[in-house]
Amino acid sequence: MGGVWLEAALNGPWGPRRQPRAPVSAAACIEEGIACAEAGAAVIHVHAYDPESGRQTDDWETYARIIEGVRARVDAIVYPTLPFNGAAGHGAGLSLADRYRHIVALAERGLVEWSVVDPGTVHIADLDALARDEPGFTYSNPEEHVREGLRLAGAHGFHPGYAIYEPGFLRFGAALAARYPSAPQAVYRFMFSDHFSFGFPPRAYALDAYRALLAECAPGAPWMIAGLQVDLAALIPAAVAAGGHVRVGLEDAALGLERSNLSLVEEAARRIAAAGGRLASAEEIRSALKPAG
Repeated sequence: MGGVWLEAALNGPWGPRRQPRAPVSAAACIEEGIACAEAGAAVIHVHAYDPESGRQTDDWETYARIIEGVRARVDAIVYPTLPFNGAAGHGAGLSLADRYRHIVALAERGLVEWSVVDPGTVHIADLDALARDEPGFTYSNPEEHVREGLRLAGAHGFHPGYAIYEPGFLRFGAALAARYPSAPQAVYRFMFSDHFSFGFPPRAYALDAYRALLAECAPGAPWMIAGLQVDLAALIPAAVAAGGHVRVGLEDAALGLERSNLSLVEEAARRIAAAGGRLASAEEIRSALKPAG
């Protein structure tokens, strides 16, 4: 069995008010990315922020500083996000050019190995907030945006990261990937939640369902467990035993959690080891994603 890929998602779109322990400045993202990589997370995912306003930014130069800052100290796959199209405060109805401008700029400079290409649209609501009649929001990924992400992946050689919020995301993403054979292998990220309304809670039956669907639609594709507002600890042994991979971090954790990214990575590394897994290096992950032959 190959090594287990451990990813650290450092911050997410929440901002310092909702996730105060998450890093915001480029310097803090670099520091935490390095620490998490040294603790075994060979993949680092990050959202760039304007530290003065505390709001997410899509400035490619900020991403470049973070990516280059982490890579200068450790070998890790460091990848950015896309604008959270439709989320409050993050715009709605973004054009293709606006959505991918920073990805193109980074890719042209050889700074993107993976990038977010989420194959579908989903409504995300906090279950506790719903009980107070507070609305959620729609995370919008129109088909033309997904196709553009796959086209760019083929043109620039980066791996699409598929966040699978619902089973239909997996079916659509696999079918669309077949239309873009030049795009490198997608990484399927099964998204679970304890507190949001999308998809499945982190349960063994849900992992079994996703694995069965992946085997039918994209046999052999790499996958990992992840989520939003979720604690995946109990699901890690099943994921490792089934040959899957793991993402943790303050993007995925319960909002307001009084723990650090490093603490979450160290705990996940211990659980992976206890389940009989061995952490993969960044170079091992790159090698595993190369086409056979």
